[in-house]
Amino acid sequence: MKIKKINRFSERVYEAVLRLLPQVDSEADLPSEEYFKGILTSENIHFFIAELDNKQIVGMLTIGTCNIPSGKKVWIEDVVVDEAQRGKGFGKELILFAINYSGSLGARAIGLTSRPSRIVANRLYQKIGFKQYETNVYKYLLK
Repeated sequence: MKIKKINRFSERVYEAVLRLLPQVDSEADLPSEEYFKGILTSENIHFFIAELDNKQIVGMLTIGTCNIPSGKKVWIEDVVVDEAQRGKGFGKELILFAINYSGSLGARAIGLTSRPSRIVANRLYQKIGFKQYETNVYKYLLK
């Protein structure tokens, strides 16, 4: 498996996103082509795919960054491994890659969230070294 940063739009990658994203969040709003193109050209969003030697896209992840007065914030979002490819270590490879890449951006820490129902994913994050911390996370729905 190879992990590649994607900077330019392609139908192949876009179709993979539309296929993979509902596997991690069945209620996710799927991005339009224009929205996805904006993600790929953003300086604060880093989008990656996991690809087999036969060019099959089997996973993806996004790293977001934000510079604020207290320092650079980095978080990992939308980590997905295709259901048919799970259990092969691809998720671990994606997360380890994200950790190394985030370090190259100057991050001192990396945040991520995962629903409690994603038992295998949560176990993986903890095994890799992510620490769960107590916080109050709030969400205000605008629509």
